[in-house]
Amino acid sequence: MGPDSPLGRAVWRLRSRGCWEDAAALLEPYAHQEPQAAVGRAALLVERCMYTGEGWAPAEDALRVAEAVAQVDDDRGAAACERGQLAYAATVLGVRDRTDEARAALGRAAALLEPGAPGRALLDYRRGLLAENLSETPEAARAAYRRAHAGATSRGDHLLCSSTFRHLAGIAVREGELAEARHGFAESLRLREELGFLVGMAPALASLADVEPEPASTRLREEAGRLHRLLGGVPTWLTGRLPETEPQDAARPGTGADG
Repeated sequence: MGPDSPLGRAVWRLRSRGCWEDAAALLEPYAHQEPQAAVGRAALLVERCMYTGEGWAPAEDALRVAEAVAQVDDDRGAAACERGQLAYAATVLGVRDRTDEARAALGRAAALLEPGAPGRALLDYRRGLLAENLSETPEAARAAYRRAHAGATSRGDHLLCSSTFRHLAGIAVREGELAEARHGFAESLRLREELGFLVGMAPALASLADVEPEPASTRLREEAGRLHRLLGGVPTWLTGRLPETEPQDAARPGTGADG
């Protein structure tokens, strides 16, 4: 059932290509009895909402299952963390303002997860997202991202490290620290390439393109556009920022809505 098991590897292959429903279906037979499978399935469907802006009802259903089968505080905390992320996604994507629910759920997760718990680094990262994008307190966001980065590094969670690098770089952009931003965005892209996290590579390429000089900027943006089209326009919040997509209001340079 772990990430290195045959099932875990199959789930990762599907997730990394944006096939969240198929990945969740692999966990569905176990989700009503095994808390980790239930949280894992919910996490996949929550991530689908963030990247596509669709699938809210299945994600809510999966969260209710995860909350129902939780047996210990780590399970309950992990489920609360996913509920907070779903509420954050709905808010930041403009579906519905669920800011209070996001804060309450992540606060509940913080009360349940011990400082050294496996899910603590992810929780710190998501609290950083709230601070940066909903509360607009970049200093609090930076502190949360740094805690998350340290925790992810100590656990060898390279995917989470790619996200903390990315969002710390986004704060550096705001502050005009372009060399620091280039380093962070480049590290984020490198980790996603090494992991084969295809669905997260277009955002990483686009963010790096925002801070690189020409001609590298155009090359990176074109590659991001190619991947974005290959994945059927996912993530949806990149639409309008990349070549050969319909123009619309661009997302703020640096990060975007994702993790």
